[in-house]
Amino acid sequence: MWKIVLLSVSVAVAWAAPQPDTPPVYGYTPHPPPTYNQPGMPFEFAYAVKDYSGNDYAHEQKSDGKVTSGSYRVALPDGRIETVTFDADDYSGYVAKVSYEGEAKYPEPAPYHPPPTPVYG
Repeated sequence: MWKIVLLSVSVAVAWAAPQPDTPPVYGYTPHPPPTYNQPGMPFEFAYAVKDYSGNDYAHEQKSDGKVTSGSYRVALPDGRIETVTFDADDYSGYVAKVSYEGEAKYPEPAPYHPPPTPVYG
């Protein structure tokens, strides 16, 4: 006859949640949390494009760290040039002045010709 004996084994496992200052796993270094309300950085840039395909646009902008001002220009499909001059700061927000150069031109629509009637054999 066979005799079945059940053994009971108890194992005590001590597990602690990882602490925030434990070393990172697999070389991953977490980034520090973002900080807001940083002082503004002065900057200035400008660019312009005008090529054979009709692209005509430009953008220039500068900031002293508190107020940002500048303008951008773009050629519209109707032939006009739209220019936006703006100022932006923490108090007033974004304030823009829009102006247009030139006269809008719309080409005559092409005459309508219905498609030919299909012929089935």
